[in-house]
Amino acid sequence: MTQQSADVNAPLWHAQPAEHAFAALDATAAGLGDAQAAERLARHGPNRLAPPQRASALTRFLRQFDNILIYVLLASAVTTGLLGHPVDTAVILGVVLINAIVGFIQEGKAESALAAIRDMLSLRAMVLRDGQRRELPAEELVPGDVVLLASGDKVPADLRLIETRNLRVQEAALTGEAEAVEKHPAAVAADAPLGDRRCMAYSGTLVIYGQASGLVVATAADTELGRISTLLEQVGAMTTPLLEQIARFGRWLTGLILGIAALTFAIGWSLRGYHWGEMFMAAVGLAVAAIPEGLPAVMTITFAIGVQRMARHAAIVRRLPAVETLGSVTVICSDKTGTLTQNAMTVKSLAGSTASYTVAGVGYQPEGGFRVDDAEVSPAAAPLIGELARAVHLCNDAVLREHADEWTVEGDPTEGALLTLARKAGLDPAATSGAWPRLDSIPFESEHRYMATLHATPDGAGAVLFVKGAPERVLDMCTAQRGADGEEPLAPAHWRQRIEALAARGQRVLAVAERRFTHAPRPLAPADAEHGLTLIGLLGIMDPPRPEAVQAVRRCHDAGVRVKMITGDHAATARAIADELGLGGSGHVLTGADIERLSDAELQRVVQETDVYARASPEHKLRLVAALQANREVVAMTGDGVNDAPALKRADVGVAMGAKGTEAAKEASEIVLADDNFATIARAVAEGRTIYDNLKKAIVFSLPTNGAQASLIVAAILLGTALPITPVQVLWVNMVVAVTLSLALAFEPPESDVMRRPPRDRDEALVSGFLAWRVVLVSVVQTIGSLGLFQLEIAQGTSTEAARTLAVNALVTGQIFYLFNSRYTYASSVGLRGFVGNPVALLGAGLLVLLQLGFTYLPLMHTLMGTAALGAHEWLWVLGVGATVFVVVEIEKAALRRRLARAAGGRSASHDFS
Repeated sequence: MTQQSADVNAPLWHAQPAEHAFAALDATAAGLGDAQAAERLARHGPNRLAPPQRASALTRFLRQFDNILIYVLLASAVTTGLLGHPVDTAVILGVVLINAIVGFIQEGKAESALAAIRDMLSLRAMVLRDGQRRELPAEELVPGDVVLLASGDKVPADLRLIETRNLRVQEAALTGEAEAVEKHPAAVAADAPLGDRRCMAYSGTLVIYGQASGLVVATAADTELGRISTLLEQVGAMTTPLLEQIARFGRWLTGLILGIAALTFAIGWSLRGYHWGEMFMAAVGLAVAAIPEGLPAVMTITFAIGVQRMARHAAIVRRLPAVETLGSVTVICSDKTGTLTQNAMTVKSLAGSTASYTVAGVGYQPEGGFRVDDAEVSPAAAPLIGELARAVHLCNDAVLREHADEWTVEGDPTEGALLTLARKAGLDPAATSGAWPRLDSIPFESEHRYMATLHATPDGAGAVLFVKGAPERVLDMCTAQRGADGEEPLAPAHWRQRIEALAARGQRVLAVAERRFTHAPRPLAPADAEHGLTLIGLLGIMDPPRPEAVQAVRRCHDAGVRVKMITGDHAATARAIADELGLGGSGHVLTGADIERLSDAELQRVVQETDVYARASPEHKLRLVAALQANREVVAMTGDGVNDAPALKRADVGVAMGAKGTEAAKEASEIVLADDNFATIARAVAEGRTIYDNLKKAIVFSLPTNGAQASLIVAAILLGTALPITPVQVLWVNMVVAVTLSLALAFEPPESDVMRRPPRDRDEALVSGFLAWRVVLVSVVQTIGSLGLFQLEIAQGTSTEAARTLAVNALVTGQIFYLFNSRYTYASSVGLRGFVGNPVALLGAGLLVLLQLGFTYLPLMHTLMGTAALGAHEWLWVLGVGATVFVVVEIEKAALRRRLARAAGGRSASHDFS
């Protein structure tokens, strides 16, 4: 893929001289005339992005019914209505409607990524029209307009720069590069990546410093922002591993249910002699009994509880299924700037002719000391530190401010880092500036690549010129160097080695020098600065990794999750940051240019071996995510810039930064980190795994209810007796158990090994063979108990209503006891911990007991549900059935633990597996 606009035939503006761009657009440096501008506006349209297509509220609501289990329930409702059973029909439709409403509400707001990108466009622009300066709405700009830029402006369209003066543009949101980019009007190579197109200013980026004029070459959808908008439209929504599992499970379960219902109908009608209408109602009851109607509600509520827990850890979930998906990821693709790093330039190294120091602390907070190897060094004992600190404080135009314990920079971020260094060295900013008043200056310009300021000395006897700039340039301007005993001849080869060593660590290098005058030159001229300087030392500056990100990467690796860094920065910087973070892989850095040369099949192979990617455009990030997904990886993508939005949307789960992230990134993601902390992702992965464990426990707990109910109906038909449970009673049991007992399992604490086991296979079955056996075992025990009580009551002459009420209560009580079995799949639930370790389980059991008392004794329930009151001795039978379920499952778990212990060579296998 290329990095051009959506139009593959668009000119390579960055590779053309400015005069060729004017000719191609039939424009002049004086700007367009009003008539020309009006004609082009009509032809190209306004400079704004088209709004995205939205699904209507009705469409989103109807989507909630697109589930095969729901289709079966709807067919059952229609059938019972036609057969004249209005209560059954109403209850079935009520269950379906409740699930749809819950899903509709939790789906949340629709995608707003394109709207967020549109908001990044500048509102006003200064334009030349007929040679006159005019301020116009940015949406009226057309190709051929000449735009004037100044510090603080948002670039209103894609511009081919004509003239620049000290122009620096912050492009991090578009390219991912942390440092503001110095711009110039000279053309660059045609294959230059986006971050290296120094003669272009792109729509939505911010002018940090300087002035410029530029020719509008692209507006609206033809801009780089527009191209990303087009990518977003083309990226389809990904389904989650859990939803894939649920879909497979739903298809399998539906086929099984319909098959058993059809077979039961045939046996009852043809062999047992039932009337077809009666038999049809029994088959419908069987289908309704076997379908876990409460499962969608249990999933939604379990996700919602996980959302609340994650919010307490600064992870805000925008779409519910992402909660679980993050727990199943196998690869995290992370942006570098602002995600793994501070997004704040920091001086990390000082180098003199003989001494070198590392600088502690990150960002603009002036906290941190100086070290040589592992030894702390006082600035007072190291003259080099004080000299460098004073020079970079005085040769500086930025301002460092503190507000509410947060330090921010007004001006160039690199100069802000230098001011922070001066404060770390103990410099008093006001006193130093007062003692060394500035007399004159030479501002930084790309032509000479340095900044110089002239200051009077504190004693007023002379002046000192301080210079900082590109190390190669400053080195050429020096004739001497600061040594341990004063000035000494310059050793260029020695300094070049030091420059290369700092650059190899991914640090941007600045050289600092001075020149002393007996009489201050007035005015200060470049000739005064460009010879006779004494080199003081070098500074190494970088956007450092977050300390907590290093630990988070290690924790992800322990959990079997690979971390890959994808950045728009240079390869050397990316490799240096990766080394500090502990990212492994082959050690190779793959650049955007390398990615473009690879076919999709080759990229699929390479991504398995490479963990660091540099100079990556939005298309490159998208291809990398797609390649990983083609390898059956579950991919989480983190980022904060507009350039990350397409990959965030394509990933299985997109994770955006909340504090410094763009709105486009947030709206394209499923999860937003309020603290911009990569470490929060590791905590969210653990929470996601816990949610899956608990959801699986809830499903395995709920299925025996459906299995026992279906078995009761089948057994009654085979025995030729009345049904022990009616369809409407089936729905009652399914819903009350789901919202009381199943919900309690959502509050189970994490397993001890949750971040020490590998991610689960996205193709694994939702219910394994062992768990299916557990479901069958509990279903059989409950069926025998409930059917036995029903038959006993009928034999004693009790009414069918009372016998059914007894059977239903036995079934529900069995589930209450089974709830405490289900808290631990292998470990014993006998003892205080098993019964009171989860207070919500006790609360759910108590609530269900109250509901069943109402089911049994309220007259309204007698009418709606066909129930009757029970006596005290009947409740003893009910408790006996429940206790039997608990004892049988605990015996089965004990046998399983012994078998696992033998298989493990005697090691304990009584862990809490889910």
